[in-house]
Amino acid sequence: MKKYNNYSVPGFLASAVSAGLNKDGHLDLSLILSQKEAVGAGVFTTNQVKAAPVLLSQERIKNRFLRAVIANTGYANACTGIQGLNDAIETADTVAKGLGIRPEETVVASTGVIGAYLPLDRIKKAIPNLIKNLSPHGFQSVAEALMTTDSFPKMSYFEGNAGGYPFHLLGLAKGAGMIMPNMATMLSFLLTDIYIDSQTLWPVFRSAADRTFNRITVDGETSTNDMVLIMANGVAGNTNLDRSDIREFERGLTDVMLELAHMIAKDGEGATKVVIIEVDGAATKHDAHTAARAVGNSNLVKTAIFGQDPNWGRIMAAIGRSGIKMEENKVCIWIDGTKIVDGGVMTSEKEEREAAEKMKKEQLTITIQLNQGRWKDRIVTCDLTYDYIRINAGYRT
Repeated sequence: MKKYNNYSVPGFLASAVSAGLNKDGHLDLSLILSQKEAVGAGVFTTNQVKAAPVLLSQERIKNRFLRAVIANTGYANACTGIQGLNDAIETADTVAKGLGIRPEETVVASTGVIGAYLPLDRIKKAIPNLIKNLSPHGFQSVAEALMTTDSFPKMSYFEGNAGGYPFHLLGLAKGAGMIMPNMATMLSFLLTDIYIDSQTLWPVFRSAADRTFNRITVDGETSTNDMVLIMANGVAGNTNLDRSDIREFERGLTDVMLELAHMIAKDGEGATKVVIIEVDGAATKHDAHTAARAVGNSNLVKTAIFGQDPNWGRIMAAIGRSGIKMEENKVCIWIDGTKIVDGGVMTSEKEEREAAEKMKKEQLTITIQLNQGRWKDRIVTCDLTYDYIRINAGYRT
Protein backbone atom coordinates (compact mmCIF):
# COMPACT_ATOMS: atom_id res chain seq x y z
CA MET A 1 0.00 0.00 0.00
CA LYS A 2 1.48 3.34 -1.09
CA LYS A 3 0.53 6.66 0.43
CA TYR A 4 0.34 9.89 -1.52
CA ASN A 5 -0.65 13.40 -0.53
CA ASN A 6 -2.00 14.15 -4.00
CA TYR A 7 -4.34 11.30 -4.89
CA SER A 8 -5.46 10.85 -8.50
CA VAL A 9 -6.49 8.10 -10.90
CA PRO A 10 -5.99 8.55 -14.66
CA GLY A 11 -9.22 9.25 -16.48
CA PHE A 12 -11.13 10.49 -13.41
CA LEU A 13 -12.00 14.04 -12.36
CA ALA A 14 -13.57 15.30 -9.14
CA SER A 15 -14.78 18.46 -7.43
CA ALA A 16 -16.72 19.70 -4.42
CA VAL A 17 -18.53 22.92 -3.54
CA SER A 18 -20.62 24.39 -0.74
CA ALA A 19 -24.22 24.46 -1.89
CA GLY A 20 -25.56 25.72 1.44
CA LEU A 21 -26.90 22.31 2.49
CA ASN A 22 -25.28 22.52 5.94
CA LYS A 23 -25.40 25.33 8.45
CA ASP A 24 -21.62 25.55 8.79
CA GLY A 25 -20.98 26.45 5.14
CA HIS A 26 -18.54 23.59 4.61
CA LEU A 27 -18.22 21.61 1.37
CA ASP A 28 -21.41 19.58 1.00
CA LEU A 29 -21.89 18.68 -2.67
CA SER A 30 -19.39 16.62 -4.67
CA LEU A 31 -19.01 15.12 -8.12
CA ILE A 32 -16.86 12.33 -9.54
CA LEU A 33 -16.60 11.89 -13.32
CA SER A 34 -14.98 9.22 -15.46
CA GLN A 35 -13.80 10.82 -18.70
CA LYS A 36 -14.75 7.67 -20.57
CA GLU A 37 -17.36 4.99 -20.01
CA ALA A 38 -16.49 2.93 -16.94
CA VAL A 39 -17.59 -0.51 -15.88
CA GLY A 40 -19.55 -0.07 -12.66
CA ALA A 41 -20.71 -2.21 -9.76
CA GLY A 42 -22.41 -1.46 -6.48
CA VAL A 43 -23.61 -2.90 -3.21
CA PHE A 44 -26.36 -1.24 -1.22
CA THR A 45 -28.11 -1.30 2.13
CA THR A 46 -30.33 -4.28 2.89
CA ASN A 47 -32.50 -2.12 5.13
CA GLN A 48 -36.09 -2.48 3.91
CA VAL A 49 -36.37 1.30 4.14
CA LYS A 50 -34.21 2.50 1.26
CA ALA A 51 -33.47 6.14 0.45
CA ALA A 52 -34.43 7.53 -2.95
CA PRO A 53 -30.78 7.77 -4.14
CA VAL A 54 -30.31 4.08 -3.29
CA LEU A 55 -33.39 3.09 -5.27
CA LEU A 56 -32.28 5.17 -8.27
CA SER A 57 -28.65 4.03 -8.16
CA GLN A 58 -29.64 0.37 -7.75
CA GLU A 59 -31.71 0.63 -10.90
CA ARG A 60 -29.13 2.47 -12.98
CA ILE A 61 -26.22 0.24 -11.95
CA LYS A 62 -27.99 -2.63 -13.69
CA ASN A 63 -26.69 -1.38 -17.04
CA ARG A 64 -23.16 -2.14 -15.70
CA PHE A 65 -21.70 1.18 -16.87
CA LEU A 66 -21.22 4.51 -15.05
CA ARG A 67 -19.79 7.91 -15.82
CA ALA A 68 -20.69 10.15 -12.87
CA VAL A 69 -21.63 10.15 -9.18
CA ILE A 70 -23.05 13.20 -7.41
CA ALA A 71 -23.18 13.09 -3.62
CA ASN A 72 -24.70 15.45 -1.07
CA THR A 73 -24.60 15.71 2.71
CA GLY A 74 -27.16 17.24 5.05
CA TYR A 75 -30.18 15.48 3.55
CA ALA A 76 -30.55 11.70 3.31
CA ASN A 77 -33.54 12.00 0.95
CA ALA A 78 -34.99 8.94 2.71
CA CYS A 79 -38.67 8.46 3.59
CA THR A 80 -39.52 11.24 1.13
CA GLY A 81 -41.87 9.31 -1.16
CA ILE A 82 -42.36 10.03 -4.85
CA GLN A 83 -41.05 13.57 -4.49
CA GLY A 84 -37.79 12.25 -3.07
CA LEU A 85 -37.33 9.85 -5.98
CA ASN A 86 -38.15 12.59 -8.50
CA ASP A 87 -35.65 14.90 -6.78
CA ALA A 88 -32.93 12.25 -7.03
CA ILE A 89 -33.70 11.71 -10.71
CA GLU A 90 -33.70 15.45 -11.42
CA THR A 91 -30.38 15.86 -9.61
CA ALA A 92 -28.75 13.09 -11.65
CA ASP A 93 -30.26 14.24 -14.92
CA THR A 94 -29.18 17.85 -14.36
CA VAL A 95 -25.60 16.63 -13.87
CA ALA A 96 -25.80 14.42 -16.95
CA LYS A 97 -27.09 17.28 -19.09
CA GLY A 98 -24.33 19.58 -17.85
CA LEU A 99 -21.67 16.98 -18.60
CA GLY A 100 -23.15 15.91 -21.93
CA ILE A 101 -23.48 12.26 -20.89
CA ARG A 102 -26.42 9.86 -20.73
CA PRO A 103 -28.67 10.17 -17.65
CA GLU A 104 -28.57 6.42 -17.05
CA GLU A 105 -24.79 6.70 -16.57
CA THR A 106 -25.23 9.06 -13.61
CA VAL A 107 -26.06 8.01 -10.04
CA VAL A 108 -26.75 9.83 -6.79
CA ALA A 109 -25.63 9.32 -3.19
CA SER A 110 -26.99 11.18 -0.19
CA THR A 111 -26.39 11.27 3.56
CA GLY A 112 -27.91 13.32 6.33
CA VAL A 113 -31.24 13.75 8.10
CA ILE A 114 -33.96 11.21 7.24
CA GLY A 115 -37.39 12.55 6.28
CA ALA A 116 -36.30 15.97 5.01
CA TYR A 117 -36.76 16.86 1.34
CA LEU A 118 -33.75 17.85 -0.74
CA PRO A 119 -33.33 21.61 -1.26
CA LEU A 120 -33.29 20.92 -4.99
CA ASP A 121 -33.02 24.57 -6.05
CA ARG A 122 -29.78 24.98 -4.09
CA ILE A 123 -28.35 21.78 -5.54
CA LYS A 124 -29.24 22.65 -9.13
CA LYS A 125 -27.82 26.15 -8.68
CA ALA A 126 -24.49 24.68 -7.49
CA ILE A 127 -24.12 22.04 -10.22
CA PRO A 128 -22.59 24.36 -12.89
CA ASN A 129 -19.75 25.31 -10.51
CA LEU A 130 -19.36 21.67 -9.54
CA ILE A 131 -18.82 20.78 -13.20
CA LYS A 132 -16.60 23.81 -13.86
CA ASN A 133 -14.29 22.90 -10.97
CA LEU A 134 -13.69 19.28 -12.04
CA SER A 135 -10.02 18.40 -11.67
CA PRO A 136 -7.76 15.32 -11.63
CA HIS A 137 -6.74 16.42 -8.12
CA GLY A 138 -10.15 17.12 -6.63
CA PHE A 139 -10.54 13.93 -4.61
CA GLN A 140 -9.36 15.34 -1.29
CA SER A 141 -12.13 17.93 -1.51
CA VAL A 142 -14.66 15.17 -2.26
CA ALA A 143 -13.54 13.21 0.81
CA GLU A 144 -14.01 16.36 2.89
CA ALA A 145 -17.40 17.12 1.34
CA LEU A 146 -18.69 13.64 2.25
CA MET A 147 -18.11 14.23 5.97
CA THR A 148 -21.05 14.69 8.34
CA THR A 149 -20.23 13.59 11.90
CA ASP A 150 -16.88 12.29 10.61
CA SER A 151 -13.85 13.82 12.30
CA PHE A 152 -11.47 13.26 9.37
CA PRO A 153 -11.65 12.54 5.61
CA LYS A 154 -11.14 8.90 4.62
CA MET A 155 -9.01 7.95 1.61
CA SER A 156 -6.88 4.96 0.63
CA TYR A 157 -4.70 4.33 -2.40
CA PHE A 158 -3.08 1.36 -4.15
CA GLU A 159 -0.89 0.85 -7.19
CA GLY A 160 -0.50 -2.51 -8.88
CA ASN A 161 0.39 -4.13 -12.20
CA ALA A 162 -1.86 -5.95 -14.66
CA GLY A 163 -0.81 -7.36 -18.02
CA GLY A 164 2.46 -5.47 -17.81
CA TYR A 165 0.73 -2.14 -17.18
CA PRO A 166 0.55 -0.19 -13.91
CA PHE A 167 -2.93 0.50 -12.58
CA HIS A 168 -4.21 2.78 -9.83
CA LEU A 169 -6.97 2.35 -7.27
CA LEU A 170 -8.40 5.09 -5.06
CA GLY A 171 -11.00 4.65 -2.36
CA LEU A 172 -13.04 7.36 -0.63
CA ALA A 173 -15.46 6.80 2.23
CA LYS A 174 -17.54 8.53 4.87
CA GLY A 175 -19.02 7.09 7.98
CA ALA A 176 -18.84 7.45 11.76
CA GLY A 177 -22.28 6.65 13.14
CA MET A 178 -25.28 4.53 12.11
CA ILE A 179 -22.76 1.89 11.07
CA MET A 180 -23.50 -1.79 10.66
CA PRO A 181 -23.49 -2.43 6.92
CA ASN A 182 -25.36 -5.44 5.61
CA MET A 183 -24.56 -5.76 1.85
CA ALA A 184 -23.27 2.25 7.64
CA THR A 185 -24.53 6.16 7.48
CA MET A 186 -21.84 4.89 5.09
CA LEU A 187 -20.86 5.85 1.56
CA SER A 188 -17.81 4.69 -0.35
CA PHE A 189 -16.57 5.24 -3.89
CA LEU A 190 -13.75 3.24 -5.47
CA LEU A 191 -12.08 4.35 -8.69
CA THR A 192 -9.59 2.46 -10.83
CA ASP A 193 -8.11 2.76 -14.31
CA ILE A 194 -7.67 -1.01 -14.73
CA TYR A 195 -9.44 -2.69 -17.63
CA ILE A 196 -11.79 -5.34 -16.21
CA ASP A 197 -15.04 -6.70 -17.60
CA SER A 198 -18.25 -6.62 -15.64
CA GLN A 199 -18.46 -10.39 -15.17
CA THR A 200 -15.05 -10.41 -13.47
CA LEU A 201 -15.52 -7.22 -11.48
CA TRP A 202 -18.82 -7.98 -9.74
CA PRO A 203 -17.84 -11.15 -7.82
CA VAL A 204 -14.44 -9.73 -6.83
CA PHE A 205 -16.06 -6.50 -5.64
CA ARG A 206 -18.84 -8.21 -3.69
CA SER A 207 -16.37 -10.55 -2.01
CA ALA A 208 -14.12 -7.64 -1.00
CA ALA A 209 -17.10 -5.69 0.39
CA ASP A 210 -18.24 -8.69 2.40
CA ARG A 211 -14.79 -9.15 3.96
CA THR A 212 -14.31 -5.48 4.79
CA PHE A 213 -17.29 -3.14 5.07
CA ASN A 214 -19.57 -5.97 6.16
CA ARG A 215 -17.19 -6.75 9.01
CA ILE A 216 -17.43 -3.47 10.88
CA THR A 217 -19.95 -2.13 13.38
CA VAL A 218 -20.05 1.10 15.34
CA ASP A 219 -23.52 1.08 16.83
CA GLY A 220 -25.45 -1.82 15.29
CA GLU A 221 -27.51 0.52 13.10
CA THR A 222 -27.97 -0.25 9.40
CA SER A 223 -28.57 2.96 7.46
CA THR A 224 -31.20 3.65 4.82
CA ASN A 225 -28.46 5.10 2.59
CA ASP A 226 -25.51 2.66 2.65
CA MET A 227 -23.85 2.55 -0.75
CA VAL A 228 -20.51 1.31 -2.09
CA LEU A 229 -19.75 1.94 -5.77
CA ILE A 230 -16.78 1.04 -7.95
CA MET A 231 -15.90 2.42 -11.39
CA ALA A 232 -13.22 0.94 -13.67
CA ASN A 233 -12.51 3.04 -16.77
CA GLY A 234 -9.86 0.84 -18.43
CA VAL A 235 -7.39 3.58 -19.38
CA ALA A 236 -4.45 1.79 -17.71
CA GLY A 237 -3.65 0.04 -21.00
CA ASN A 238 -4.08 -3.64 -20.14
CA THR A 239 -6.38 -5.51 -22.54
CA ASN A 240 -7.08 -8.60 -20.46
CA LEU A 241 -6.47 -10.10 -17.03
CA ASP A 242 -4.94 -13.47 -16.22
CA ARG A 243 -5.41 -15.19 -12.87
CA SER A 244 -2.41 -13.52 -11.29
CA ASP A 245 -3.64 -10.10 -12.47
CA ILE A 246 -7.07 -10.73 -10.95
CA ARG A 247 -5.46 -11.79 -7.67
CA GLU A 248 -3.35 -8.60 -7.67
CA PHE A 249 -6.41 -6.46 -8.28
CA GLU A 250 -8.43 -8.30 -5.64
CA ARG A 251 -5.61 -7.89 -3.13
CA GLY A 252 -5.40 -4.16 -3.80
CA LEU A 253 -9.16 -3.69 -3.69
CA THR A 254 -9.46 -5.60 -0.42
CA ASP A 255 -6.55 -3.66 1.11
CA VAL A 256 -8.11 -0.31 0.18
CA MET A 257 -11.58 -1.26 1.40
CA LEU A 258 -10.17 -2.76 4.59
CA GLU A 259 -8.23 0.41 5.37
CA LEU A 260 -11.34 2.50 4.78
CA ALA A 261 -13.40 0.17 6.98
CA HIS A 262 -10.86 0.49 9.80
CA MET A 263 -10.95 4.27 9.42
CA ILE A 264 -14.73 4.22 9.82
CA ALA A 265 -14.48 2.09 12.97
CA LYS A 266 -11.73 4.34 14.33
CA ASP A 267 -13.89 7.39 13.64
CA GLY A 268 -16.98 5.90 15.32
CA GLU A 269 -18.88 8.79 16.82
CA GLY A 270 -17.12 9.63 20.08
CA ALA A 271 -14.89 6.54 19.86
CA THR A 272 -11.52 6.38 21.57
CA LYS A 273 -10.54 2.81 20.63
CA VAL A 274 -10.65 0.44 17.66
CA VAL A 275 -11.47 -3.11 18.74
CA ILE A 276 -11.05 -6.29 16.69
CA ILE A 277 -13.34 -9.13 17.79
CA GLU A 278 -11.96 -12.51 16.66
CA VAL A 279 -14.01 -15.68 17.05
CA ASP A 280 -12.39 -19.07 16.40
CA GLY A 281 -13.47 -22.67 16.79
CA ALA A 282 -17.12 -22.11 15.84
CA ALA A 283 -19.32 -24.99 14.70
CA THR A 284 -20.36 -23.19 11.49
CA LYS A 285 -19.38 -20.15 9.44
CA HIS A 286 -22.67 -18.54 10.46
CA ASP A 287 -21.96 -19.14 14.14
CA ALA A 288 -18.53 -17.51 13.89
CA HIS A 289 -19.96 -14.41 12.26
CA THR A 290 -22.98 -14.23 14.56
CA ALA A 291 -20.90 -14.52 17.72
CA ALA A 292 -18.41 -11.88 16.60
CA ARG A 293 -21.20 -9.48 15.66
CA ALA A 294 -23.06 -10.08 18.96
CA VAL A 295 -19.96 -9.14 20.96
CA GLY A 296 -19.10 -6.23 18.65
CA ASN A 297 -22.61 -4.79 18.97
CA SER A 298 -22.97 -5.25 22.72
CA ASN A 299 -23.33 -1.87 24.40
CA LEU A 300 -22.18 -3.40 27.67
CA VAL A 301 -19.01 -4.78 26.08
CA LYS A 302 -18.36 -1.48 24.30
CA THR A 303 -18.79 0.61 27.45
CA ALA A 304 -16.52 -1.76 29.37
CA ILE A 305 -13.88 -1.23 26.69
CA PHE A 306 -14.25 2.54 27.07
CA GLY A 307 -13.82 2.11 30.82
CA GLN A 308 -10.75 -0.10 30.27
CA ASP A 309 -12.46 -2.82 32.30
CA PRO A 310 -11.79 -6.45 31.22
CA ASN A 311 -15.35 -7.39 32.21
CA TRP A 312 -15.33 -10.75 30.44
CA GLY A 313 -18.74 -11.67 31.87
CA ARG A 314 -20.29 -9.24 29.39
CA ILE A 315 -18.50 -10.99 26.54
CA MET A 316 -19.73 -14.39 27.73
CA ALA A 317 -23.28 -13.06 28.06
CA ALA A 318 -23.21 -11.65 24.51
CA ILE A 319 -22.03 -14.98 23.10
CA GLY A 320 -24.66 -16.84 25.10
CA ARG A 321 -27.56 -14.76 23.82
CA SER A 322 -26.39 -14.89 20.20
CA GLY A 323 -28.08 -18.27 19.67
CA ILE A 324 -25.00 -20.07 18.38
CA LYS A 325 -23.87 -23.55 19.37
CA MET A 326 -21.66 -23.18 22.44
CA GLU A 327 -20.72 -24.82 25.70
CA GLU A 328 -19.82 -22.42 28.48
CA ASN A 329 -17.12 -24.69 29.92
CA LYS A 330 -15.24 -24.75 26.60
CA VAL A 331 -14.97 -21.00 26.02
CA CYS A 332 -11.61 -19.23 26.30
CA ILE A 333 -11.09 -15.45 25.96
CA TRP A 334 -7.96 -13.35 25.46
CA ILE A 335 -7.48 -9.57 25.47
CA ASP A 336 -4.48 -8.67 23.33
CA GLY A 337 -2.87 -12.04 24.07
CA THR A 338 -3.63 -12.13 27.79
CA LYS A 339 -5.88 -15.06 28.63
CA ILE A 340 -8.60 -13.96 31.03
CA VAL A 341 -11.06 -16.87 30.62
CA ASP A 342 -10.18 -20.56 30.43
CA GLY A 343 -12.92 -23.16 30.17
CA GLY A 344 -15.61 -20.62 30.96
CA VAL A 345 -14.04 -19.35 34.19
CA MET A 346 -11.63 -16.55 35.13
CA THR A 347 -7.92 -17.36 34.94
CA SER A 348 -6.69 -15.08 37.75
CA GLU A 349 -6.77 -11.51 39.02
CA LYS A 350 -3.21 -11.09 37.77
CA GLU A 351 -4.30 -11.73 34.16
CA GLU A 352 -7.23 -9.35 34.59
CA ARG A 353 -4.88 -6.59 35.74
CA GLU A 354 -2.61 -7.26 32.75
CA ALA A 355 -5.61 -7.12 30.41
CA ALA A 356 -6.81 -3.87 31.95
CA GLU A 357 -3.41 -2.33 31.30
CA LYS A 358 -3.54 -3.42 27.65
CA MET A 359 -7.00 -1.89 27.29
CA LYS A 360 -5.44 1.57 27.62
CA LYS A 361 -4.21 1.25 24.03
CA GLU A 362 -6.04 2.86 21.11
CA GLN A 363 -6.38 -0.51 19.34
CA LEU A 364 -6.85 -3.93 20.89
CA THR A 365 -8.02 -7.43 19.98
CA ILE A 366 -10.48 -9.63 21.84
CA THR A 367 -10.05 -13.27 20.86
CA ILE A 368 -12.72 -15.87 21.64
CA GLN A 369 -12.12 -19.61 21.25
CA LEU A 370 -15.39 -21.58 21.24
CA ASN A 371 -13.87 -25.07 20.76
CA GLN A 372 -16.87 -26.23 18.74
CA GLY A 373 -15.40 -26.60 15.26
CA ARG A 374 -13.04 -25.08 12.70
CA TRP A 375 -14.79 -21.87 11.62
CA LYS A 376 -13.59 -18.36 12.40
CA ASP A 377 -14.53 -14.76 11.65
CA ARG A 378 -13.83 -11.23 12.84
CA ILE A 379 -15.61 -7.93 13.33
CA VAL A 380 -14.03 -4.51 13.75
CA THR A 381 -15.83 -2.25 16.20
CA CYS A 382 -15.13 0.60 18.63
CA ASP A 383 -15.93 1.62 22.18
CA LEU A 384 -19.09 3.48 23.22
CA THR A 385 -18.50 6.79 24.96
CA TYR A 386 -20.33 9.77 26.43
CA ASP A 387 -19.69 11.66 23.19
CA TYR A 388 -21.72 9.18 21.13
CA ILE A 389 -24.82 10.22 23.07
CA ARG A 390 -23.93 13.89 22.88
CA ILE A 391 -23.42 13.78 19.09
CA ASN A 392 -26.60 11.87 18.36
CA ALA A 393 -28.81 13.64 20.89
CA GLY A 394 -28.11 16.92 19.11
CA TYR A 395 -27.93 15.60 15.52
CA ARG A 396 -30.94 17.60 14.26
CA THR A 397 -30.84 20.45 16.76
